[in-house]
Amino acid sequence: MAASLFADPRFWAWAAIALAALALVYALSPILAPFLFAAILAYILDPVVERITGRYLRRTFAVILVLLAVIALLGALALVVGPLFYKELRMLADRLPAFLSWMNEQFAPWLKESLGVDFRLDVETVRQFMGEIVQGDVAAQLLASLKVGGLALVAFLVNLLLVPVVLFYLLRDWHALIGRAERLIPRPTHAKALQIVREVDAVLAEFLRGQVTVIVVMTVFYVVALWVARLEFALPIGIITGVLVFIPYVGAITGIVLGTIAALMQFGTLAGVAWVWLAFALGQALEGMLVTPLLVGERIGLHPVAVIFALLAFGQLFGFFGVLLALPASAALLVALRHVRAAYLAGPLYGGSR
Repeated sequence: MAASLFADPRFWAWAAIALAALALVYALSPILAPFLFAAILAYILDPVVERITGRYLRRTFAVILVLLAVIALLGALALVVGPLFYKELRMLADRLPAFLSWMNEQFAPWLKESLGVDFRLDVETVRQFMGEIVQGDVAAQLLASLKVGGLALVAFLVNLLLVPVVLFYLLRDWHALIGRAERLIPRPTHAKALQIVREVDAVLAEFLRGQVTVIVVMTVFYVVALWVARLEFALPIGIITGVLVFIPYVGAITGIVLGTIAALMQFGTLAGVAWVWLAFALGQALEGMLVTPLLVGERIGLHPVAVIFALLAFGQLFGFFGVLLALPASAALLVALRHVRAAYLAGPLYGGSR
């Protein structure tokens, strides 16, 4: 059977098409990011558009309404969170030099005595740098260097403006695009392909919409828990930890490190740090035992090592948007690999049905 498969010209034709498609994706990876990001958003928002599309509201107007709602939500979030971030950045600029002086006076002598490492921090340089950030001097310097990074900035702005445009057309023509793709599937494999697509859709729906909910829930929890622990930097650290929760262990480690440093700067005692550690311990228990199993479940089954590898690989190919694409694409690939494994175990290459 394997020999006849390799002797079939159609096999080599499809293999050549697949290789050409992969090569094209790799060659166009620098410009594919906004299209991929828009496609992910279209997949997430399509059920919302479907729900509000009715007899008196055409799909085009429904898409416009949804996009305006998303833009308004993001704008409101920026107006609320932005000033708070700036306020806490000023607090960090005020507190950081004193913390670095404490590190030089307390931690550096212990490190030199215990490990023989001469560790000193330049407090004045850090104080000057933080002052420039708060006053906007760093931003002015970056804007002044547009001759060097102007093309990169223009490319970023173009991609940023391209996402809502592509998203609008994808949402408006979603069913037509899906129908055209379905008609291209070879008829002998049409039924099997549709079965795989339905399984991929179920996995992606469970993952994407569930993971977004997990991020929102855990972000709110970490902000509130750190606020209860009286940490002044509760908002930025809670948001960073909650958003990074989709990367196994990375979000927790990042949050604990940032929270510990912030607690040492603010409290200067182990008791104050202990309350912050308790907040993160409760967050990890809540996420691992209740939130993620309840909202996402074990259906995807991606190993943490596979998750980290996917994030690095897709990030290398597509940059920041590749990180967003990594886990959904890996979940879809996992479904395909399950079918490949089942065909392999049932085929003569393995040694018979099982």
